[in-house]
Amino acid sequence: MIWQASIYLWLLLIIPLLVGASWWYNKKLENKRENFFGAELFERLRKGFWPRGRRIRMISLYIGIALLIIAAAGPKIGTEVREVKRQGVDLLIGLDLSDSMNAEDVKPSRLEKAKYEISRLVDRLNGDRVGLVVFTGEAYLQAPMTLDYSALRLFLNIAETDQMPSSSTNFSAAMGTAAEAFKSTDEEGQNVQAAKVFLIISDGENHGESFDEELNQLLEQNVSVYTLGIGTTAGGTIPLYDDSGSLMGYKRDQQGEVITTKLESSVLRSIADKANGDYYEIRSGGSGIDSFLGRLDELQQGEFSSQEYADFKNQYQWLTAIGLLFVFVGMMFPEFKVYESGKVVE
Repeated sequence: MIWQASIYLWLLLIIPLLVGASWWYNKKLENKRENFFGAELFERLRKGFWPRGRRIRMISLYIGIALLIIAAAGPKIGTEVREVKRQGVDLLIGLDLSDSMNAEDVKPSRLEKAKYEISRLVDRLNGDRVGLVVFTGEAYLQAPMTLDYSALRLFLNIAETDQMPSSSTNFSAAMGTAAEAFKSTDEEGQNVQAAKVFLIISDGENHGESFDEELNQLLEQNVSVYTLGIGTTAGGTIPLYDDSGSLMGYKRDQQGEVITTKLESSVLRSIADKANGDYYEIRSGGSGIDSFLGRLDELQQGEFSSQEYADFKNQYQWLTAIGLLFVFVGMMFPEFKVYESGKVVE
């Protein structure tokens, strides 16, 4: 047997306190009566009093209170088998790791802000499968579809711009990798009729070729593509840091001019419009990710897993019912016997 809230068991100490207080009060009352009434006169005034009835009444009250306290502690005895179902959507997140994501027009940087918002999104998922694609000019499946959100956070935390061989941005690579990931999930027999969602988080700069073919592949697989722009239209420079974290300067183009990178929302809006999705933005706040999460809740849910587990069975219901019965008896049980025609009715 285990307890849901064993701290309530300390309230059982109230019972001996109540017994002691009741005995002290009755003793004090008896001493006062002896000062005003003789024993014979008092018995005549209290004609029909039933001492056993009073004892039954008090004992019932004490037992009832004790059982209610034990019930409040939540005793669990025996086991019961429960089935837990995990339902949600298939969500694949595409995170841009190009150098422009190091710009600090969104604090602390576009990339760190994006990772923070993704982590906040994962914290609010409930039963959805989620995976992570990282991309620049090339794309990689950083984390396959999983219900293990802790593993997803681990892969997210180690995502950095310097892990990629290219510093440019190519949306077609990200979409192609996403299409392969969703296809692989279907081939593994995990197609559970859940909505498929690909969320692209980027500043919108695209240096690759046309992505129409890869986008059509996603549409053929019934994947909805949502885009989340991060950055500002005013833009910002791309800082360069050494291994110790000291600022060395800012990234420059081939002519030696400092590069200013801006949020290119038009490309991201175009992707969302063509793929049955929506476009959102992240700036200083997190309204974009919150709006996306609200949209996610409206999509078709699929059942990803069903697990059975044994748990201790709550037994407080019976104790509560029996405790209330004893309290009722304690309150209603008579202390006086009924008289009819001068005779006591037993």
